[in-house]
Amino acid sequence: MPEDAYIAIGSNIEPEHYLPRAVEALGRVGTVLAVSTPYQNAAVGSRPQPDFINAVARIRTTLAPVEIRDVLRAIEAELGRTRTDDRYAPRTIDLDLCLYGSQIIQAADLTLPHPDILTRPHVAVPLAELAPHMPHPVTGEPLSRIAERLRSQTRLTPRLDARPTAPAPDGTR
Repeated sequence: MPEDAYIAIGSNIEPEHYLPRAVEALGRVGTVLAVSTPYQNAAVGSRPQPDFINAVARIRTTLAPVEIRDVLRAIEAELGRTRTDDRYAPRTIDLDLCLYGSQIIQAADLTLPHPDILTRPHVAVPLAELAPHMPHPVTGEPLSRIAERLRSQTRLTPRLDARPTAPAPDGTR
């Protein structure tokens, strides 16, 4: 049975190039239904690096969460992402499964809902744009309320010039 999955998309190396390519590649996960406004925000971590542009995509899929994670890792690799021990390193693309319906999964290699929803404005705000009334699967709090609480923690600047669009059902834009 199809399920809605929400995938966070981020880049701080040529994001105007990599965000649209990532959204297009997300068609391998399922049907891309919507993409949030992209937001520019400061990179997390202690070393100076370019700002990130982050968005969230809503996808209707029949893949299981672990299968989605594997497809996301393959897309990242194809788009030049190199994983290192530095989890805050600059990257061409970062794709994270944040929600899969209301499922709760706590495993060594996958946690749903993604913990960053409750702590990172650059995840919570675009997610709430797509599903404001959806309750967080663990806390029950509407995503819009979580986003409101976190938004003041950092500066998020809408970057409409970097907005990747969801392909139409026939594959056109």
